[in-house]
Amino acid sequence: MWIRLRDASAHRARLMGRLELHTAKTFALIVAVAALLGACSSTPVATPAPVVKEPIAAAPMPAPPPPAAVSKPAPPPTVATAELPAYLDPKSAISTARSVYFDFERAIVKPEFNALLDRQGKYLAAHPTLSVRIEGNADERGSAEYNLALGQKRAEAVRHALVLLGVAPKQMEAISWGSEKPKAPGHDEAAWSQNRRADIQYPSR
Repeated sequence: MWIRLRDASAHRARLMGRLELHTAKTFALIVAVAALLGACSSTPVATPAPVVKEPIAAAPMPAPPPPAAVSKPAPPPTVATAELPAYLDPKSAISTARSVYFDFERAIVKPEFNALLDRQGKYLAAHPTLSVRIEGNADERGSAEYNLALGQKRAEAVRHALVLLGVAPKQMEAISWGSEKPKAPGHDEAAWSQNRRADIQYPSR
């Protein structure tokens, strides 16, 4: 019995020794870990410098292509239009107002035709190479010989007036048709007054 108690006491002592040894090792391990952690916390950790990214230069924009040449439409061909001389222009007074009218059996130019003769005279004087024919006429009354002579006097009266206005005599020829070329048909004063006249005839072209 005593031997068993002694053996039990010895076993308990061994257990206690192991426990104390284990406890000491554990304590030493804790102290070592604590010291290591303290050393790590006291050592400053170098913070890496921030990486600054350089801006990437944008690629240069390609130069715009030159504008395409715009072809302008060819202008329409110009048609040369010859200007009509006044004596051929149907809108000109030189062409439309050429007749001087006379009273019955008279060959005197009336004042109402002075403006017409002045206009015609200035035009002819400004165109010395242009020639005209002054044609005298009479109405149907009277003989053929009488009417031819009267028509000639009327043509000469107009020619003389134009000479006084500066027209060269060589530019004008005075003739008579008598009553052969009436301007108005009929046998009354309305027709006869249109046939007692002298016409200034220009070239047809």
